[in-house]
Amino acid sequence: MAAASSDAGPRSAARSGLPVTSGILAGGLAVSALFATTGIGLPCPFLALTGWQCPLCGGTRMGSALLHADLGAAFAANPLALVAVVVLVMLTLAWTVELLGGPAVRLPQRLSRRLRRVPTSLWLVAAAVAATAYAVVRNLV
Repeated sequence: MAAASSDAGPRSAARSGLPVTSGILAGGLAVSALFATTGIGLPCPFLALTGWQCPLCGGTRMGSALLHADLGAAFAANPLALVAVVVLVMLTLAWTVELLGGPAVRLPQRLSRRLRRVPTSLWLVAAAVAATAYAVVRNLV
């Protein structure tokens, strides 16, 4: 019984995370494909109100560039979104392999335990600070 409960945590993370990551990637693919074929993209309300690019501005152009296999243009459009897409693809692939019976890819236990001790609210604050800093830097440079 103990072996089943130790498998429940990682397996449930893959089962619950896979639909989220694949949904985000599918949505991004749909918006990028629409832009690549028609030129119709999503307008940014923050850009319209302030004249500043938000952390997500250029994401549709980045996805369109990826569809055309132009990594340089994708990086120029939004490097932060490109890194996020790479991370999402890696997570999606790892969780898919795991759920199909392959090996589970995990961080080293010591690092995993330390990261789990960080409160969720702190991760959200760190992400908000990083996104804000990125937006300020990209608009001032």
